Amino acid sequence: MKYNVTIQDKSYVVEIEDINARPVIAYVEGIRFEVIPDTNPLGVEGIQQEVQKEAKEVHSFDLRQSASNQNADEMTAPLPGTVVEVFVKEGDLIESGQVILIIEAMKMKNSIRSTRAGKISEVLVSAMQTVAHKQPLVRFE
Repeated sequence: MKYNVTIQDKSYVVEIEDINARPVIAYVEGIRFEVIPDTNPLGVEGIQQEVQKEAKEVHSFDLRQSASNQNADEMTAPLPGTVVEVFVKEGDLIESGQVILIIEAMKMKNSIRSTRAGKISEVLVSAMQTVAHKQPLVRFE
C-alpha cells in the first residue's frame, strides 16, 4: 500500500508491503527499511501524542542526496548508526540496488543498498562499528 508522507514540508512516497508483518517492510523513494513498531499501552490518544513528540525530535536526511552520488567512487552512510552486518567484501561485483550492509539506528534495522553497479575495491566498515552520517562505507574501482 502506498502513502504520501510529508515531513518538514517535503513529501515522500512510502510503500508498505504488509502493515501486520514484523518487521514491517517500507520503501521510501526506492530505499528499503525494516521497521519493528513498539506496542503502545497509552491508547489512541497517547499514540497520537507520542507520534507528534517523536516527529519533532527526528533528525531528517535527504534520501535523494545519496542517489545523486551514483558516479562517486565511495558510497556513504545515509544515516548514523551501528553496522549490524556487511554482505560484501573486496573484489565483489555488485548491482545497483543490492543490499551491501545493514545499519541499526534508533532500534530500526535499515538495509543500505548500493547506489551503483560496480566492483568493490575496499570495504571501509565492519560489523558492530558505529558510523556517522555521510561516513564512507565502501569504495568502488
